[in-house]
Amino acid sequence: MWRIIFVLLFTYAKCDDNYNERRRKLVELELRSALGGNITLNDKENTVNNCLMQHKFNEVDYGFDHPNEFNFSHHYFSYKNQIQKSKVFKIIKSMPKGAVLHIHDMAIMGADYLLNITYMEHLYVCFDKPVRFLFSNNVPNVTCGIQWQLMSEARSAVDNVTEFDAQLRKLFTLVCDNPDTVYPSIKETWTRFMQYFNSAYGLLTYRPNWEQYFYDALTYFKNDNIMYVEVRSILPNLYELDGTQYDTMVTAKAYRKIIKRFKKNHPDFIGAKLIYAPSRKVDRNVLAQYIENARRIKREMPEIFAGFDLVGQEDAGNPLIEFVPQLLEAKDLNFFFHAGETNWFGTLTDENLVDAVLLGTKRIGHGYALAKHPQLMQEVKDKDIGIEVNVLSNAILSLVRDVRNHPLSIFLSMDLPVVLSSDDPGAWGADPLSDDFYVAFVGVTSKLQDLKLLKTLALNSLKYSALEPENKTRALQEFDRQWNNFVDNFDCSSY
Repeated sequence: MWRIIFVLLFTYAKCDDNYNERRRKLVELELRSALGGNITLNDKENTVNNCLMQHKFNEVDYGFDHPNEFNFSHHYFSYKNQIQKSKVFKIIKSMPKGAVLHIHDMAIMGADYLLNITYMEHLYVCFDKPVRFLFSNNVPNVTCGIQWQLMSEARSAVDNVTEFDAQLRKLFTLVCDNPDTVYPSIKETWTRFMQYFNSAYGLLTYRPNWEQYFYDALTYFKNDNIMYVEVRSILPNLYELDGTQYDTMVTAKAYRKIIKRFKKNHPDFIGAKLIYAPSRKVDRNVLAQYIENARRIKREMPEIFAGFDLVGQEDAGNPLIEFVPQLLEAKDLNFFFHAGETNWFGTLTDENLVDAVLLGTKRIGHGYALAKHPQLMQEVKDKDIGIEVNVLSNAILSLVRDVRNHPLSIFLSMDLPVVLSSDDPGAWGADPLSDDFYVAFVGVTSKLQDLKLLKTLALNSLKYSALEPENKTRALQEFDRQWNNFVDNFDCSSY
């Protein structure tokens, strides 16, 4: 009898050992096959990683034990001010992050920056809906439902300037105390989002402001440990105090001038390029003009021209399929199409992904709906098309509430060519890239994914950039220098 029991126990133990070993191998295989899983960290990197993962485990474990307090299941606005306290965030903030490849020029700097502009001379305001601003030597000859008045006079006429500025500041941010009430659906979110751009437009398109703003934006990127930027722009018509308006080429030339000046002042900054990205809500005649503009920029300023895109809310805009004949004729341009920024499935919106891939896009902007299209995911992987993922943007603009459900987790587990970016950080008061890296790393990725993933994401941002081969090599060398400096000087007790 005892012999039978012993044999059974021995057999069970043997089976159990085999099961545990098979289980361990399967878990390890998943980690190795995910993005970043196949790289090896050196001793110094492992020191950084041990510190980083200790803090990550603490945050994730606390959220697991207190799910009602897990920040990333709530709206970003409810926890954005707490991010600075996170030790994981502080490490990510100090880490070189490579490049930003998906960002819109008029939503980089935050609300305080725009509010400060309202203290400049010669600024007029129209308290219409939306509120508009315009710099001018005289009262603007532009329709206003009420009347144009000097901003300085409007401010001096109020009893409480602090409260006046607080209300004015709300024009330049989507952040609010009760986002679930203010933004119950994507309709309200995008309506407010467009109002933000309308209010900022006149402040930023005054030519001297535009140039200073972009220089300050590049400084902002550099201070967040970013070495290269590809900025999307509608190339708005800049203007002067006397009412002179310039065409899109002058705006592009302003970019070239500022990029050149910034690189001269900061030799370790790799640079910036322009993706011409006008509205997708146009007809074919207007698109033809857009394509001609893009070709002219490419011809006259090839050193800063990266490519072409069409922007705006995809659900409300024209799908790519409406423009396929023209876009097929424009393959001399590099495409970086927004595609799949939607929750819908089987619509013309998510099928923008199909046309983006068939048209030869170099990268896909957002690609949120890509996880619903397995064949397309395989195409993206086979063709090595970068996916510009913007976690915070997708959460704030009403695609996902709990970021643990963001498809980025699927993209990473399948080792798709992901690049993290930030879209419009100024509109919600986020850092140029650190906030997105942090929320993705703690709120979206596997608890077990570590410094290998962060390093790979940073390298991907350079790998999938539009830099020329020689400049890409230089960028990767500069990244190695900055990364080695980061790990060589890392002190866990500082975090």
